[in-house]
Amino acid sequence: MGIKGLTKLLADNAPKAMKEQKLESYFGRKIAIDASMSIYQFLIVVGRMGTEMLTNEAGEVTSHLQGMFTRTIRLLEAGLKPVYVFDGQPPDLKKQELAKRYSKRADAPSEAEAQCAALCKSGKVYAVASEDMDSLTFGTPKFLRHLMDPSSRKVPVMEFDVAKVLEELNLTMDQFIDLCILSGCDYCDSIRGIGGQTALKLIRQHGSIEEILQNINKERYSIPDDWPYEEARRLFKEPLVCMDDEQLEMKWSPPDLEGLITFLVNENGFNIDRVTKGVEKIKAAKNKSSQGRLESFFKPVANTSAPIKRKEIPEKTGKETNSKKLKAGGGRKKK
Repeated sequence: MGIKGLTKLLADNAPKAMKEQKLESYFGRKIAIDASMSIYQFLIVVGRMGTEMLTNEAGEVTSHLQGMFTRTIRLLEAGLKPVYVFDGQPPDLKKQELAKRYSKRADAPSEAEAQCAALCKSGKVYAVASEDMDSLTFGTPKFLRHLMDPSSRKVPVMEFDVAKVLEELNLTMDQFIDLCILSGCDYCDSIRGIGGQTALKLIRQHGSIEEILQNINKERYSIPDDWPYEEARRLFKEPLVCMDDEQLEMKWSPPDLEGLITFLVNENGFNIDRVTKGVEKIKAAKNKSSQGRLESFFKPVANTSAPIKRKEIPEKTGKETNSKKLKAGGGRKKK
């Protein structure tokens, strides 16, 4: 789910923090991708389109494998370096939300967004790609939507800059986190009747959830019993993530053709020619992406030289100017 209505809230109140980009503009960039959200997205899109799900001989759905294989090739061909991050153990607060979704037959991802955000904040990747807007709540400096969208050939990538979000909204990061909790997040229920715009107004007026709760009209807004907003805030500010350099070492090795054929062809019924052609595309793309971005070859150099002083030229009258022009041109020739 992410944060309810956050995209529209930012479009209305912080438009300068959002910009459309072409996929190719991220050539040479390392992008952390919420793998669970991407897999889930491919399954949902196929279901909504009414298209028959691809399955293997055992009857297991393989549509998401086809989608991830094709999309990864496209990212590599555009020169990107995808870093897929999978979910770990969700916190107890999230388990409650997941249980609700499971009962509605809509499972969902959990904490990959936090790890992706940590990678971006540490400079290990350029941006985070997901469809869940809570990547911004985790503080990722740059966030990309629609990068893994199945229809992204037609839909441009939307890039969000968290520093500009805070500047445009005139909020601190702590206030932005409180805004997201009030708007509705995966960690706790929201206050009935308070949506994004109302939450923004209240945060600007009172500064924090604590102050809002002290001043809110309790008859108009019903606060949930045992509302765990403080723990939700802590999970956004201090998520359990791995930052061990050895465990987070990133390598882009040549594709394992034998392993791919075993998994995709033998185990999941993919066409061997299609898989082989895909591997050849990956190899070609790997050579292309190794070129690096243009700015990596040039570093800014400090200008230590003194500025050049310009000699001031006094203004001339029209008569003086015309006189000089006549001398320079030699005057008119008499007939």
